[in-house]
Amino acid sequence: MATVELRFSAQPEHVRTARLVAAAVARRAGVDEAVLDEVRLAVGEACSRAVGLHRSNGVTTPIRVVLTEEEKAFSIEVGDEVPGAGVAAADAAGVPGARSSAPADDFDDADGEDEMGLAVIRGLVDDFEVSAGEDGGTIRMSWPTSPADVLS
Repeated sequence: MATVELRFSAQPEHVRTARLVAAAVARRAGVDEAVLDEVRLAVGEACSRAVGLHRSNGVTTPIRVVLTEEEKAFSIEVGDEVPGAGVAAADAAGVPGARSSAPADDFDDADGEDEMGLAVIRGLVDDFEVSAGEDGGTIRMSWPTSPADVLS
């Protein structure tokens, strides 16, 4: 199982870099070429959401992106450090697997952008989950891989 971890400051200009890294690692992991645009878009939405949450809530810690190549899947986790962020929006957007151990009303979701971003991700990714707690939130997304197509 190979893992790449990326951390970046909550600046919108870094989202593009995260998208490029995610697409490159997904391609290397064996994600179908036809799905790479969806990977880029979903990672862009998840990272933009995290950047917005950090900026609107005064959080200065980096955004965390973990890209993991497993035997038959490629997964990406985008983490923020805003306590309770995203659970109410996830529920409103109909996100499966949304769960929380912290109240979701203690943060500013930048005028509903959180809910909109999650709805876009839901349209792009079949297998994803949103979780949030006292230490922040995570969006986990995964796509199947084709091991026979993986380059050495």
